[in-house]
Formats: sequence, structure tokens, C-alpha cells
Amino acid sequence: MKEILNLLRSQASRTLLYTKALGKWALVSGIAGILCGLLGSAFHLGVDWANELRLANPWLIWLLPVAGLAITGIYAFFSVEGQSTNSIISEVQSGKGLKLTLIPSIFLSTLLTHLVGGSAGREGAALQMGGTIGFEVGKLLHLDDRDLRTATLAGMAAFFSALFGAPLAATIFAMAVISVGLIYHSALIPCLLASLTAYGVSSLFHIIPMHFSVAVPNVSLGMLLRVAVLGALCGFVALLFCDTLHLFERKMERAFSNPYVRAAVGGTGLLVLSLLFPSGDYNGAGGAVIVRAIEEGQAQPFAFLLKILFTSLTLSAGFKGGEVIPCFFIGACFGCTMGPLLGIPAGFAAAVGLISVFCGAVNCPIASTFLAVELFGSPGLLYYALACALSFVLSGYTGLYSSQRILYDKLKAQYIDVHANAHHEGELTPMEEKYH
Repeated sequence: MKEILNLLRSQASRTLLYTKALGKWALVSGIAGILCGLLGSAFHLGVDWANELRLANPWLIWLLPVAGLAITGIYAFFSVEGQSTNSIISEVQSGKGLKLTLIPSIFLSTLLTHLVGGSAGREGAALQMGGTIGFEVGKLLHLDDRDLRTATLAGMAAFFSALFGAPLAATIFAMAVISVGLIYHSALIPCLLASLTAYGVSSLFHIIPMHFSVAVPNVSLGMLLRVAVLGALCGFVALLFCDTLHLFERKMERAFSNPYVRAAVGGTGLLVLSLLFPSGDYNGAGGAVIVRAIEEGQAQPFAFLLKILFTSLTLSAGFKGGEVIPCFFIGACFGCTMGPLLGIPAGFAAAVGLISVFCGAVNCPIASTFLAVELFGSPGLLYYALACALSFVLSGYTGLYSSQRILYDKLKAQYIDVHANAHHEGELTPMEEKYH
């Protein structure tokens, strides 16, 4: 009888502990989700307004150099120079904390970037604002260091979910993007609750989730092999994009150490490029081009290369936004162009290209596969998973975010713990050293 009572007492203690933990994260995630949902909806509508205004007034691209200077000034005014998505990832890794003034800085700067035609997305701003909100909510509720990091992840997931309408992918992405080879399972409930809350709030403002109509071929060995080849090629395209972006960043910083000069020169370069390619397809996020590639099977053969050029110059000059939507553009256009050469329907190949290039650039194959289902539906799941797996491996140890840690080798079950893009500084993984 005594043993039974002790067992019941122990079970009651564990139940109370878990209940308190769930209650804590329900509170944190609920507050972060509501705030991210509200601000994310305002941000989504603001970026849409900026793009519509630019399309209605093409002369606004002439303000690119001026906007670059203004963005640099905004960051200086709020004392957040150098803050980026890498800062959010570093905060989760080290727990150093974030400045609240990053929110108005990235919000205003991203709107300006889209207003004048800078080639950028919006998710970089989402991760930065969401992470900051999550961190501040955690501080307000007096969470300890480890829980503050989890709260930061919950905010990132919530804002991503509010913008893309993909709560499950947002949850897994936030948990996996920090360290390749390690998923923070303890953050599952906080991230999922925050994502669902933010998604619900954004739906109140009639924010339409990103979704594409895709005709998926029947599963066959022949099509699986073709998709595998396309996924592998997308890994190399992701590698090309990341290396080009970081090359531009290094060269611009070395050539123009003054951020105002860098912004003016980069803005002028973007203006020249925009005049040379006046279609407007490469200014802003390029959502219409992505839809055209996937749903109509149409893309210019070299569109993906031009988008790499436009985006690399935009972000290296100091304009703000994000790299994920440009990844979507690059992947969709490359897939749409390459797919028919491999015997894959152009629209479906564009969908495979979109998700594969994204996967290779962010090093998150599981999150990418979930995102494919939320963007395109489940019928092509096997194809998307195969393409993402190959792109993930063949993109190497590069990535959009240099603060991202790659804990395990992609080719062998071996702990390596290097930063993405570390090879730019001469740091090689054990497998790379073997064949260097």
C-alpha cells in the first residue's frame, strides 16, 4: 500500500511539473503569437502596399541610392548597425540578447527596400522581428537563459507563420535552422502554439496563405530519377546563390568600408541594372514571376541568374528584407527552365526547384519538405522529399546564414561543429580536408 501511495505521489508531482511547464509555454507562446500575428499582418500589408505603389509609379526606382542612404541612417539612428538574421541565430546559440529597436528599424527599412525596387524578400525581417518579440516576451515573464532562447525560437516561428500561412513548416524551420544536425525538440510545443496563434490572428486580417496549384505526375521510377537529377542540380544552384551573395558582401565591405558610401554605390548599381532590365521582374520579391513559373510553366531561361545578381547586390549594399523569397524565385525559374529538358512538366519542375533551392540554401530538409506540402499540397510529397534530400547534401557547407552551425557532417555520421560558409575563412570540415 505504501509503495502505491509513493507511486501516486510521484505521478502527481510529475503531472504538476508538466502542467506548469505547459501553462508557462501556453502563456509565452500565446502572447508572442498574438503580437507576431498583429505586427506580421501589418508588415505583410505594408510590403504589399509598397510593391503596389512601386508598380503604379515606376519612377520610384530612381530613388534607390537615396533609399539606401536612408536605410543606413535608420539603422544608425536606432543603434542597430550590423544586426541581421545572423544576430537572431547567434542570440539563440549564446543568449546574448537583442535590441528592441531592431523591430522599427527592419520594419521601415524593408518597406523602403520594396518601395524603390530592391530585390529582397520579407522573411529575414520576419525572423528578426519575431525573434526579438519572443525574446522580449520572455524577459517580461522573467524566463531564465535557456527558456529565453526557446521564446526567441517561438517568436521566429510565429512571425514566419503569419507571413507565409505555413504554421507547421514555420515550427520545424525555427527548431532546425539554428544548428544543422540538431533539432530543439523542447521548443516543439512553444513554437507550434505560437505559430498556430499567429496564423489565426493573420487570418482575421484576411492574409491569404501562400499556396500554388501544381499538377503532380503519377509516381514512377522514371519520374523519380528525373526529379532526383533536378534536385541535385538545385543543390548546386543553391550553392551558387549563397556563394555569390557572400562574395558580394565581402567585396562590398572591403571596397567601401563606409556604410553610406556602400549604400549609395550599391543603390546606383541596382538602378543601372533595373534600367538595363526594365521588365520589373527582378525588382521587389518577384511573386508574380514565381506564380507564372509554377502555375503557367513560363520563365525566362536566365531569370534565375539575374535574380541572383540583383539580390546579391541589394543585400550587400545594405538594403533589408530577406533571402528566402529570392530563393523561391531562383528555384522556380531554374526548375521551370531545366525541367522540360529532363522530361519533367515545367510547372511541376518549378515547384520542385523552388523547394529544393530553398532547402539547399537554409540546410533544413525536414522543414523544407513540410513547407512543400503546405505550399503545393501532399500529392507530390515523395518527389519533394527526394529533391530536398539531394539538394541538402550537394549544396555542401554553405548557407544563407553564416551564424548557422553545422554540427554533423553531411556525408558521414561525424560531429564537426563548424559554421556555415566557414570555408570562406579557410576552415574545412574533416571530409573536405580529406579531398582538399
